[in-house]
Amino acid sequence: MVKYHCCTGLLKSTWDQVCIAFWQRYPNPYSNHVLTEDIIFREVSPTNCLISRRLLTKTSRSPRWMERYLPKHMASSAYIIEDSIVDPQKRTMTTLTWNISHARLMSVEERCVYQINPENGSWTEIKREAWISSKVYGLTRAIQEFGLARFKSSITKTMKGFEYVLAKMQGETPSRTLAETATERARETALAAKEKAKDLASHAQKKQYV
Repeated sequence: MVKYHCCTGLLKSTWDQVCIAFWQRYPNPYSNHVLTEDIIFREVSPTNCLISRRLLTKTSRSPRWMERYLPKHMASSAYIIEDSIVDPQKRTMTTLTWNISHARLMSVEERCVYQINPENGSWTEIKREAWISSKVYGLTRAIQEFGLARFKSSITKTMKGFEYVLAKMQGETPSRTLAETATERARETALAAKEKAKDLASHAQKKQYV
């Protein structure tokens, strides 16, 4: 039994810009889980399509109940294969990604099609499909549900990462990340606490000499 998920997304940038950003996605503040990216091969087909294959290394923190099924040295990282075809004539880019690590435990295949939005030629539409499966007897359903939840969460980060890179390409100031906002708030809170501590210490000293 395979878990299937399909959704669409929209990037308010042209197809050409999105294709360029696709190769410049890493690093970005939303992709800290991507450790390395290596091009295995790249060629131009007789029909002028750009065909590429990349190997990605990503962190992959598993829930505690799943870690028992993984070797310790494999529990925190995963290798991903990404195939892509850019067709400049049809103005489409199709990607297919799948994990080659932990595939027996959980396999996630994703297919994305990037094309010009039919309602606005300056925007790019993304159709995303995913197939999630597991071969662990007795835990198949739980693992698939976990995989689907993680996949949905990763979509949000992927889109935010795209928007960040596109904004930098277009000379705009990227919107601040949640991490940056949280860090500044933490600093403000720490500074306020420090000032309060100084104030309390000052009052305590005055009381000693009264």
